[in-house]
Amino acid sequence: MANTIKEEVFNTTIDGKSVKLFWLQRKDLKMAMTNYGGRIISLFVMDKNGNRIDVNIGRGNIKEYIESPEAYFGATIGRVGNRIANGRFSINGDEYALPTNDNKNTLHGGYKGFQDVVWDAEQPDGHTLILAYTSPDMEEGFPGNLQAKVTYSITENNAVRIEYEATTDKPTVVNLTNHAYFNLNGEGSGTILDHKLQINADRFTPVDSGLIPTGELREVASTPFDFRKQHTIGERIEVANEQLEFGNGYDHNYVLNGDENGLHHAAKVIGDKSGVVMEVFTEEPGIQFYSGNFMDSKNTLKSGAKDDFRTAFCLETQHFPDSPNQPEFPSIQLNPGDIYHTVTEYRFSVR
Repeated sequence: MANTIKEEVFNTTIDGKSVKLFWLQRKDLKMAMTNYGGRIISLFVMDKNGNRIDVNIGRGNIKEYIESPEAYFGATIGRVGNRIANGRFSINGDEYALPTNDNKNTLHGGYKGFQDVVWDAEQPDGHTLILAYTSPDMEEGFPGNLQAKVTYSITENNAVRIEYEATTDKPTVVNLTNHAYFNLNGEGSGTILDHKLQINADRFTPVDSGLIPTGELREVASTPFDFRKQHTIGERIEVANEQLEFGNGYDHNYVLNGDENGLHHAAKVIGDKSGVVMEVFTEEPGIQFYSGNFMDSKNTLKSGAKDDFRTAFCLETQHFPDSPNQPEFPSIQLNPGDIYHTVTEYRFSVR
């Protein structure tokens, strides 16, 4: 199904709610989304030769997404992206227990995270999609009725802009992100190890063997985690390093430099074959760099290729993993009367 998506394989009904395929387009960017899981299905950009290529990894129909939810391809993630240690946290002295879907930890909101629900969808114009979902009190163990709204849009400056908003009626925790898998040479084009990567971070959060942060903010200097200057993803991925062994490669949160109260430049990636450049700008304090270490060829992508080992990467903007249990980390607690609001942009150009 290279370079095409059949609308009929996405239009269906789940739990009495209508699931649809939506197209967003502006200038050279064209994006397909579904309101099942708030997922990006395809993202077409122009390469250095003037060809339109799909740089987002995805499945070919809704049935395949339902059958492989653990892959999180292109999904809106919540209530809390990344890991919560031992599936437990406390707010104001009250302890909450969550389902543990990642060994003994909770990952990406539990078994039924936001990637497995049907969002209400509104498309006011050809380049905007507004998604809304009410997560009921104690869904997957999280307190409070959470009103979530995520607006996806394609901007005039060739960017995918994601604006996250949420309110609650009880104190709760929120850390929303998108789990797009990228290959800037195009889906099915092979390894991402020769992509050039830059991350504007002096520190990262090292983890234990369960990928839970230790609480340390470690300097990247003189480590394989130093991407302050461009390096290929694969240049140091196999060196002897305990952190790389724990993640089977890169699967770590970076502490971003820059103004935490504004949109700042987090990362830059260049496709080695395509010349496609993707830059990430965010208001978030962290970004999770994942080098596709658990991709295992079990899933067939919409191009017909398999999701082979390290054939895609993720750059998920976020607050830090396990923040509810790490008092020194920026807080993800949301209280009644407050508004959770954060913006991330993925900007595209050609080198």
